[in-house]
Amino acid sequence: MASADDDRAIIEKLGYENLQRSERAVRRRNFRIALFFMAPAVLLTSIVLLLPIAFNIYLSFTRWERFKGLDQFGGLDNYQLLLNHPQFETAFTSTVVWVTASLIIPVGLGLLLALMLRGIPMEGTFKNIIFLPRVLAPTSIGVIWFYVYAPHGVLNSALSLVSGHPVDTGWLYTDETTMPSIIATYVWQNVGLVMVLLLLGLAAIPTDPIEAARMDGASNRQVLQYIVLPLLTPTLLVVSMLSILAGFGAFDLLWVMGISYPGQRTLSLSVYMYFVGFNKGSWAYAAAIAVFLGAISIAVTWVQALLQARAERLRG
Repeated sequence: MASADDDRAIIEKLGYENLQRSERAVRRRNFRIALFFMAPAVLLTSIVLLLPIAFNIYLSFTRWERFKGLDQFGGLDNYQLLLNHPQFETAFTSTVVWVTASLIIPVGLGLLLALMLRGIPMEGTFKNIIFLPRVLAPTSIGVIWFYVYAPHGVLNSALSLVSGHPVDTGWLYTDETTMPSIIATYVWQNVGLVMVLLLLGLAAIPTDPIEAARMDGASNRQVLQYIVLPLLTPTLLVVSMLSILAGFGAFDLLWVMGISYPGQRTLSLSVYMYFVGFNKGSWAYAAAIAVFLGAISIAVTWVQALLQARAERLRG
């Protein structure tokens, strides 16, 4: 004969199972409601973003050129041409140089400016001045600096005034000075954004560890090295990822400030893709370059996510 305790256990078990079924029903209902509201955004994203990406991948396996249809399947021909074409090698090398410079210089200079400007008088004014180039259109910046670098432009005039001798260097006309000149313009345009993001990261750092370290006699360098930079690592990773992706997709300044294509060191992968697609009409080959750039972007994002997760574990 079952005891009162057994009856109570059975009732509690039944009540727990009913509660679980009720919770599952509520979750299913909430999921259906969320899916209903998300459906328009998912549909729009699929039409605007996912379908063009899928079509571009398919296009890269065809022989589609200007005024020709999609009926010729080319297999991996475009990718084989991609890896064996000398212009692609030049574009890839230039892109690596561009990405490296657009990562190290803006992030390093932005971190330095963020540390220098934080907490000083008129901090907001200095931040606005440094951030101002970021709100300008890249094409307009390219046109302005094209004339700054002209043989009789502002830069040569200033150098002539300082040195006392006429200077007519063609900054955008030689391989030795073209890429450094455009990189300097890119840094001028983007260092303000990096600085603002790092300032936000610095503002999120708790003050207790810093104050405790100073009470223990830690110097400014030790506080920066052992407290500030480790706590700022997640923000630095995000800024670095954004800089790398922007470097791989750089087009505006390189196209506007470049003199001729192909052959210049400004022949990045994005410029090369535009050149072969719209100037030569090799749309399938340009699609293969776009797929290659997309694969690089996904790989960079994946690596950044791994580093971000590791940094979070170390902080925890």
